[in-house]
Amino acid sequence: MSDDRAAKILQILKHNLALPLWIKANHEPFETLVMTIISQNTTDQNTIKAYKKLSKVSQITSKALAETSIDTIENAIKSAGLYKTKAQAIKQAAQTILERYNGALQPVLSLPIDQARDTLMQIKGIGPKTADVVLLFSAKQPTIPVDTHVNRVSKRLGFVPAKADYETVRKNLQLLFNTKDYLVVHLLLIAHGRKICKALNPLCDRCVVNMYCPTKGDSVKL
Repeated sequence: MSDDRAAKILQILKHNLALPLWIKANHEPFETLVMTIISQNTTDQNTIKAYKKLSKVSQITSKALAETSIDTIENAIKSAGLYKTKAQAIKQAAQTILERYNGALQPVLSLPIDQARDTLMQIKGIGPKTADVVLLFSAKQPTIPVDTHVNRVSKRLGFVPAKADYETVRKNLQLLFNTKDYLVVHLLLIAHGRKICKALNPLCDRCVVNMYCPTKGDSVKL
């Protein structure tokens, strides 16, 4: 896979897909963390709805959510699905951040990126994707979070091997694209995966980058 082909694909996606409006909002690192946990396996609409409801029953701070009952958190985020698991992750992360870092993630995010990633992932409830989202969106650190859409589209477009794991996908993408484009790459691959390059029955006939796609026409589930 050449850098030139990757650059052409990115340019086409930039011209054909709109970035979500919510990226213009400035969220504190802990707010980004909570929103990312809520967003897992659900739509942006459900994420925003659940986050807003949670905001009405508690401040979105580690102290406030550490002191909020698990039942209250669960009821607030039900619209996002998997609410029991997500509520537990939010509660555990809030308690850990409050106990270890006096409620603030900034000291962690100011560490060198690899150290910051490792430190974030030591917090219960935070996996590699959530850590990378917080680092990219709230600390402007150079990393590309890999969700299910990024993973699928990257493999179908031949950016990474079909059997690549999370870290291989992330590192390969970071080698292919300029650091300044990491945020846009992340968002556009998600948008393309949701709209066109779907898990089942990808809409290859409507794909604006199918001339560069080595798997076009295949209904490979990834």
